[in-house]
Amino acid sequence: QVQLVESGGGLVQAGGSLRLSCAASGLIFSAYHMGWFRQAPGKEREFVGAISWSGESTYYTESVKGRFTISRDSTKNTVYLQMNSLKPEDSAVYYCAAGVRWKGTIATMTPHQMDYWGKGTLVTVSS
Repeated sequence: QVQLVESGGGLVQAGGSLRLSCAASGLIFSAYHMGWFRQAPGKEREFVGAISWSGESTYYTESVKGRFTISRDSTKNTVYLQMNSLKPEDSAVYYCAAGVRWKGTIATMTPHQMDYWGKGTLVTVSS
């Protein structure tokens, strides 16, 4: 039974920070690339960033580069998304997802390629 559980969302003022966590269970953690996606009401689910199975490589969408950082802790089977300098346009439900590492590179990660999804955590950034 694979389960991904996000936490850490909430309401934050513009310019503030949040750290999201994604706890994974029921899978071999090191066998998966991990990605973060977000979806705002009425919009497509979009890629935010990803981290390779080993944690050695990360990739981010241009709009969050320099502000967001992805990391993973193999001892805790947990992936993190540190979000700094938050903007109102960052408001969305944030989802973590796992994709088998041999399906492709993290730079080309798309929602349909992911194997498992969490239920999401809501991030609201007020102006």
